[in-house]
Amino acid sequence: MSLGSALLVVLATCVAFLTTAPAAADGADGCTATHGAVVAVDFGPFGGKVERGCDPAPTTGYNLLHQAGFTTTGTQHDGPGFLCRIGYGAFHSGTEYPTPAAEDCVLTPPATAYWSYWVAAPGDKDWTYSSRGAMTRTVKDGDVDAWVFGGTDIGGTKGKPAFSPDDVRVPGGHTPDPGGSGTPTGAPGELDTAAAAAWLAGRLTDDERIVDDGATTANYELTADTAYALAAANGRNATLDKVTGFLAAHVADYAYPNGAGQAPDATAAARLALLAETTERDPHAFGGHDLIDALASHVCTAGPESGPAPGCTAAGDFRTAFQTEGQALSVLALLRAGQTPPAASVDRLARLQCKDGGITSILIRPGEYCDGDPATTGLVALVLHRAGGHDDTVDAARTYLTESQSADGAFPGYTGSTTGSVTATAYAAQALRALGDTRRADAAVGWLSRHQLDGGGFGFEETDTDPVVHPTSPAVLAGAGTSLVTVTTKPSVPPTSGPPTEPGGTPSGSPTGPTSSPGGPAPGGGTGPDLKKGVAYLTAPAQLQQGRYYTDAPGSGTASFGLTIDGAYALAATGLDNARLRGIVDFLDSRGKDATGSTIDTWTGIGTAHVLGGSVGKAAVLAEAVGRDPRNFTGHDLIATLAKAVCTAPSKAPDRSCPAKGAYTYAPSVFSQSLGVLAQLRAGEKTAAQQPIAYLESLQHPSGAWPSLIPSTGDSEVDSTAMAAMTLDLAGGDTAKQAVRKALAWLASRQLPDGGFPGASGDSVNSTGLAVQGLSLDKDTYAPQITRALAFLAAQQNADGGFNVAKEGQRGSDVRASAQAVGGATGISFGTLKADLTGTSPQPGPTSDQGGGTPDIITAGETGGTGDTGGASAAGGGGGGALASTGVQATALAAVAALLVLAGWRTAVAARRRADAHTGSER
Repeated sequence: MSLGSALLVVLATCVAFLTTAPAAADGADGCTATHGAVVAVDFGPFGGKVERGCDPAPTTGYNLLHQAGFTTTGTQHDGPGFLCRIGYGAFHSGTEYPTPAAEDCVLTPPATAYWSYWVAAPGDKDWTYSSRGAMTRTVKDGDVDAWVFGGTDIGGTKGKPAFSPDDVRVPGGHTPDPGGSGTPTGAPGELDTAAAAAWLAGRLTDDERIVDDGATTANYELTADTAYALAAANGRNATLDKVTGFLAAHVADYAYPNGAGQAPDATAAARLALLAETTERDPHAFGGHDLIDALASHVCTAGPESGPAPGCTAAGDFRTAFQTEGQALSVLALLRAGQTPPAASVDRLARLQCKDGGITSILIRPGEYCDGDPATTGLVALVLHRAGGHDDTVDAARTYLTESQSADGAFPGYTGSTTGSVTATAYAAQALRALGDTRRADAAVGWLSRHQLDGGGFGFEETDTDPVVHPTSPAVLAGAGTSLVTVTTKPSVPPTSGPPTEPGGTPSGSPTGPTSSPGGPAPGGGTGPDLKKGVAYLTAPAQLQQGRYYTDAPGSGTASFGLTIDGAYALAATGLDNARLRGIVDFLDSRGKDATGSTIDTWTGIGTAHVLGGSVGKAAVLAEAVGRDPRNFTGHDLIATLAKAVCTAPSKAPDRSCPAKGAYTYAPSVFSQSLGVLAQLRAGEKTAAQQPIAYLESLQHPSGAWPSLIPSTGDSEVDSTAMAAMTLDLAGGDTAKQAVRKALAWLASRQLPDGGFPGASGDSVNSTGLAVQGLSLDKDTYAPQITRALAFLAAQQNADGGFNVAKEGQRGSDVRASAQAVGGATGISFGTLKADLTGTSPQPGPTSDQGGGTPDIITAGETGGTGDTGGASAAGGGGGGALASTGVQATALAAVAALLVLAGWRTAVAARRRADAHTGSER
């Protein structure tokens, strides 16, 4: 894996930077629980133990590590800021690990073998994977840091320290032992949804219905459940069509047991309506019945206390529902049909919540005994989350679920049970994933995967050895990363012919752009951020250096070429400042130099032995988007370079250039792979892209998601999934269409209650922008999700027009987040992005207020400088930790973002000296 530019690769024989700081007296002298910060480094993988130290006057995570007595070595490619080796004087005489024999530290280490960075604030009982670089993370009194060698993923769901913050924060504490703090430890695991669906299909009689043992008539409920699972696992298929046709022919038998003129069985009618909605049929005319009208027309106005009310327990009930499941499914059926359910019916679900946050499975009346269970709680949380307006109820349900989960990831079927229930675990997993608690959802699916029986089915509980239909269906939905709220067989809409248009119908190259005022038109039909203000922020001199490039650290003068292209993508998508877009494109195309002498060649690695395929692809996509020739851009034939960068076979250690056949050389992430494929496809090289396409398709999880890194660390990431979906949408073909359909359903399931999407930095602006682009591939189906996402982005826009990195944490505008928010809000795919620079002219050089007298474009050819560090985190005034979702280096760095130092070495030294002066000490 390789991140950042090809910096120093041509000097591969050079010695990497080694930074050493004086050791603390005993590793923790001068620090208490409230004074100073503690850092622990686990040398266990190298035969040592956890070593601990402190800094009585902490400033940054980087300085804490060194002031505590540890030494570090960076990579030759990325500089001293990327911590490749760590040593400690008391361990093997200060030998740094991994040793040169195991890792040469020329390029970025693989995601499975690097030093990951974890943090804990005062009082925290558990570790959090750091979303900020060690040098940009401000450390305060009482903080605890940890460095662990191994690997993790973008969300830090793996590789957590095997010791707690309390183990190391108390002076004189014991040597840490492995331990947890309440988070489930079950391995994520991949549930075999294909095998489960095949087992269910094998239970069908005449390929159309489930018949219970010893019975002669169909079990309609289990037949519908089977249909949901077949849709989730396989999409539209012949068996599903046959099952759906059977149920459509028996609507009267199932949904109207008392006759067509009577109130329907609400639960049955809701199940059939949901099946119609899942399979692209009309629930208003399913089997000759309007199921939606039947449900909406039979809502109780009162309970039996107000007189005879057959089938009613309380106002708002769907008549004859009786169970909470039926009430929830009826509300959901109306929602999915685009009809607002009666407020009383939605409120009724909320009133079924017990004091502990659980939801009772029976439609009890007020004051009756309330005993919740995880399965019902999961289902109701899903429905209320989709309905909106009951955040407190949903939050309490989520808390109940987190407190009910066992250490191995399972959920019990009822209060007091100590046995894991498949149905409860499946519904809880679906709800937790929809609510953004990926770690617990993954743990639940991991438990399910370990209890999948031979043949693919599931028993009711973990001790059962006989598979049955009832629990297998919800387990398939959980394993596929979907639920009854989002499962669908509808394929994504292919790109329209002709130039892409903005949401208002304006061509993307038009000078008027998509939103001329706050709250303008948006892909989902709602309102979104003010793109004019966003573009003004991105093109302001404080951000766009000399009108030509962006940097990762304000004032550094070192161009982040990946971030610069991100900004260009955003300008191209809006069409609001083509003149500034022309300036960026000319700078890159002419191989202009930044203040350190680096050019885009430094970043792509062209001309060296380490060509970064994803970076080459990203530059080529920009050329294609603005009408330049990718076969003659930046002085190179980028398409020919990409063709040569396609791996023919996996490389052998220690060479990490090729993880597999069809990958691009030194492309460390799904984002990198996608950018390369997009570039080849847009250049008309579909044949040459076949192997890279096949490799990208092979990385998709059964759930529909893609991992962040290559080789895969097993995580599932919004950013990469959206990018891969855009890529395969352009590729076309039945396999690609099916992959896109599953990807979009998974994306929709990841939306948080506030409309945002989870990323490494939390409720992330980057991830939300990309999710909008991905979901806009089928904007008719996902209009509600897109609208909510745009509202989230609008809420994260600041007065200066820029955007926060995430909802949580440090506030302030960030260039990378702003670029992704602005471009993402248009809903335009990178596969169809297009801007017309006709009529623009070369931009003038910088004025005195734009950065001084450095020439705006310097012809390449002189000795280059250090280049950029890969652009992994926030740039501009926001300070950061935002992960560059549209930058190949930044996405790869998402898994190791905490290790990348964004500030320069001199900046860090200056900050340390200022802190020393403030405390009156001299070092």
